[in-house]
Amino acid sequence: MTSADSPVAVITGASSGIGKQVALALAEKGWRVIGTGRSPDRIAQAQDEIRAVSQTGEVEMIRADLSLLAEAMELADRIKALTARVDLLANNAGGMAREMIMTAEGLEANFAGNHLGPFVLTNALLPLLRTAAKESEPGRVRIINTASDASEMIPSINLDDMQNLQNISPGLAYCTGKLANVLFARALASRLGDDGIAVHAVHPGAVDSNFFSYAPDDTQERARELDKVSEQEGADTLIWLATEEEGGLTSGGYWFRREARAPNPVVEDAAAVDRFWRESEKLVNKVLGA
Repeated sequence: MTSADSPVAVITGASSGIGKQVALALAEKGWRVIGTGRSPDRIAQAQDEIRAVSQTGEVEMIRADLSLLAEAMELADRIKALTARVDLLANNAGGMAREMIMTAEGLEANFAGNHLGPFVLTNALLPLLRTAAKESEPGRVRIINTASDASEMIPSINLDDMQNLQNISPGLAYCTGKLANVLFARALASRLGDDGIAVHAVHPGAVDSNFFSYAPDDTQERARELDKVSEQEGADTLIWLATEEEGGLTSGGYWFRREARAPNPVVEDAAAVDRFWRESEKLVNKVLGA
């Protein structure tokens, strides 16, 4: 495979944790990798590590904060300047905030970073994903969202207040953002089926990384008792869905340890999924304009 023939992966949150493990694995398999991160130091270090194993030498790392929708749009523009196609979009970046913070754009930062930024980026990159899909077998081009079993820990999502501004809680904000990842995958699957693009959400397990270091103290305390997996183990199902045949046979799934997992019941409610999409668009349009 020449570099011109290499599939292109866009991986958010690729400067550390499971995102970096996905980037390393794909670079080793001959993919061109375009990754993102927020820390310039971690970005530089990750870029060196990924390039060291890359079969193509084509590794670009871009700094972006997806909790800011304008930066998500700028990121999409920078990616479009680098490539005419995207074969894999891994919406992996995310996190848990210690407290509620409103961004300069007037959005709750945790929900914006976990869902609205990826929502903007994904929609902006759909032309590149469709270009790749036209040149590939159905199901070969994929979008994968890194979710969590936190998505299962709340009864539903408040579609009247998805940012939970009337019910402030870092834990609820995180669970809502992760449920949004699963709902987004299901909503995309129904919209992209005719394009031959497969979409999935993944629960990676509790990963032994720096993820919990930003969480509230009580969450960090509970996390110490969790049976954690390595970053490589946490990345395994995402890599499997991205590269193996099984990832293209279905769409809209929620996965754990390479097996389909039952999602939060609201994900099976087509009307709720459709309204979730419309409410996401409303929040985005308030910032970026219709």
